[in-house]
Amino acid sequence: MQYIGIQSQIARNNWNSMVLLLMFPCIILGMLWVFCCIFGFQTTYDSYGQEQLYFDTDTINEIWLGWAPWAVVIVSIWLVIAYLFNAQMIQHATEAKPLERKENPRVYNLVENLCMSCGMPMPKVNIIEDPQLNAFASGINQKSYTVTLTRGIIDYLDDDELEGVIAHELTHIRNRDTRVLIVSIVFVGILSTLLTLLTRGVLRAFLWGGLSSRRSNSKNGNGGVAIVVVIIAAIVCAAIAYFLTLLTRFAISRKREFMADAGGAELTRNPRALASALRKISAYPGLGHIDREDIAQLYIIHPKKLKQSFFDNLQSLFSTHPSTEERIRILEQF
Repeated sequence: MQYIGIQSQIARNNWNSMVLLLMFPCIILGMLWVFCCIFGFQTTYDSYGQEQLYFDTDTINEIWLGWAPWAVVIVSIWLVIAYLFNAQMIQHATEAKPLERKENPRVYNLVENLCMSCGMPMPKVNIIEDPQLNAFASGINQKSYTVTLTRGIIDYLDDDELEGVIAHELTHIRNRDTRVLIVSIVFVGILSTLLTLLTRGVLRAFLWGGLSSRRSNSKNGNGGVAIVVVIIAAIVCAAIAYFLTLLTRFAISRKREFMADAGGAELTRNPRALASALRKISAYPGLGHIDREDIAQLYIIHPKKLKQSFFDNLQSLFSTHPSTEERIRILEQF
């Protein structure tokens, strides 16, 4: 693997964050225009009485110009709120609690000593009361940077292994990996929610409103084609938008995990301890009460389902995590 310095990685992650933020309004407005196209179709009948469809571009643009400003304002407010309060949202979603020195001096001292060794400010330390093994770093600035550990990983790993995991997460913070991850989580979350609302709105409008207006034509064999076209168009739009959310993960290079592993090994000077920790975590990863892909992007090891469908295998092509076996192999040869 080609070596990339920490400053180069920081610059790359800052650039990826900016690209995601610039892509966001473009994709939102583009998808809004596509949905407006659904409302812009008109029906006519040829000389044989057969129904034909055509698109009225003037109507499409008029609808889009009426909705676009509201969409920009609402989404912008939503984005700002999610960006500013991402730490609280993640903490609430994972049921994480702050960990103080008096509660667990062992963990707190490990984090503090590693921060002192690399000259970085001390992040917050959270704990999740879950017997499964996992850890993650989060935050977009010094006020929100946090290292979160499960109760299982604290109890099951020895000091050297736990130190390697913490060093891995601290490297994510130093490299600004957490910033681009948070931007991606906010981006995908808002787009998915809007997509769901728009799709339901379109289907409801045509199945309840449009259907009644075309009922007379449908009885004569006409009008049904238009309704089918609308439903298919809505499904296609949903598929396109979902694919775009997957594409945003390309901004989150899989190499970030390899680099965090290397950074953790460099901080602790004990790569085999981190390799041992990854091997133990891979046998029992995840958080039992959380089934959210956006949060899972943050984990040190992404929890995999025991039985994967074709769709799950397709998603793995866009996975934000590399193979755990490969990470262990590289660490053992470090």
